[in-house]
Amino acid sequence: MASYNQLDVVGQNKARQRRLSILAEIGCILLFILFMLPFFIVLMNSARTNAEIINSAVGMPTNWGNFVDNVVAVWNNPTFNFLKALKDSVIITVLSLAIISICSAMTAWVLVRNKTKWSAFLFLMFVAAMVIPFQVVMFPLITWFKTLGDFLHLPLLRSHGGLVFAYLGFGESMTIFIFHGFVKSIPLEIEEAADIDGCSRAGTFFRIVLPLLQPVFVTVLVLNGLWIWNDYLLPLLLLGSNGEVRTIPLAVQGFIGSFVKQWNLIMVSTLLAMLPIIILYIFAQKYIVQGMVEGAVK
Repeated sequence: MASYNQLDVVGQNKARQRRLSILAEIGCILLFILFMLPFFIVLMNSARTNAEIINSAVGMPTNWGNFVDNVVAVWNNPTFNFLKALKDSVIITVLSLAIISICSAMTAWVLVRNKTKWSAFLFLMFVAAMVIPFQVVMFPLITWFKTLGDFLHLPLLRSHGGLVFAYLGFGESMTIFIFHGFVKSIPLEIEEAADIDGCSRAGTFFRIVLPLLQPVFVTVLVLNGLWIWNDYLLPLLLLGSNGEVRTIPLAVQGFIGSFVKQWNLIMVSTLLAMLPIIILYIFAQKYIVQGMVEGAVK
């Protein structure tokens, strides 16, 4: 009799787990639809005319051939100038990611391996800088950059270098914090063995430590890349809306007039701006997941 009761309990537990699994799958499907809905709306409206979008913001295209016409209109539009905006965005994003990632990894490594009160203090300062809202320094930022540029005789406003320098300042804190936890998990004996073999400190970092940071390095590249590529407010402040250097988000603004908004061209240009990041994520998702999982464990 007891064995039958135990079988009933086991059967009830399996049925309960099956129901919970089905509910979890339904929840995941609903979340997927919720997160993909904006992308779906952009994709659908990219193949519609401006009049159709004004009459109904959500709807299926009546003629998919409009998508090619809209892409051609965006490509040939002198206001948007997609190739110039793409080149400026690529230059700013690549330089910013390279400088932020290398400098942050080196800083985190030094802070972890040098156990002094100053290293702990500096790390706390970097962590504290993460909670400072951008809006606090947004208004005096232009004045600071103009003053610093005049002092150094460098064009920090309306230039690639000035925006890269700004991204370095705003992106270092979080990136150092991420690298700091991973560097602590690297055994010190590996670096000591490299020192015994005659490897320099720089060689130890670039040949031993940096390859071990590959998963989190890719994760940091993607996280910062998403932020820098899609950022609008900081480039608007430092580059202006009509400057020679314009990122893709600033170029998209060219289709938004005071009285007329070309919604079909805005949707197509937004879709074109998404494609590089989507392609990057598809190829790097293995390292992103690996870095996040290892970060959670460590």
